[in-house]
Parts: sequence; C-alpha cells; structure tokens
Amino acid sequence: MDKEFNKFIEIGTGLDGSLQSKLFGKDCFKINKKAYVCFFENEMVFKLKGDFHTEALSLDGATLFDPSRKNRPMKEWVQLPFDYEEKWEYFAFQALTYVSG
Repeated sequence: MDKEFNKFIEIGTGLDGSLQSKLFGKDCFKINKKAYVCFFENEMVFKLKGDFHTEALSLDGATLFDPSRKNRPMKEWVQLPFDYEEKWEYFAFQALTYVSG
C-alpha cells in the first residue's frame, strides 16, 4: 500500500488549491470543498465526465467507484488500479478541472 498511497499523496499535494480531506472515511483531495479524487483499495478514484470518463473507464481493470460494495456505483467516479500510475496525475488534473469549473 505504501507506494500506491505515496503516489496518491504526491499527486494531490502537487495540484494547486488542493486540500487533503476525507470522503466516506477514505483519504481524498478537494478543491473548493468538493472532492475530485480519493484513495480506495490501494487505487485512485477520479470524478470525471465526458471523454475523460470514457477514456478512464476503457482501461483494463477500471471500474465505477462503489464504496459501499452493494452494487451502487457512483456513476461519475472511476477507480483505476496502480497499473496505471503513470495516468493518475493526468486524470487527477482532469477531475480537478471538472470539479472546479
């Protein structure tokens, strides 16, 4: 978990205006009091829309975020495994842009 969480922290703290917080008891980053990324099951979760949502969800292993694990996914939130760590920062920026826009 350490390398995954450390990458999450590195990305979140590197984006201007981003503040660390909690979402459903999970670590997250917010902009203007709105969550745009969180850390769940050693993976990063992004609030996305449009083409960025489609792009993220098309990656192998990507899923819609279902924090309750009761088959009630949050439709705008895409969970990406650490296999895509090189894309985490890209999607974090897109999520921040969406939430702050």
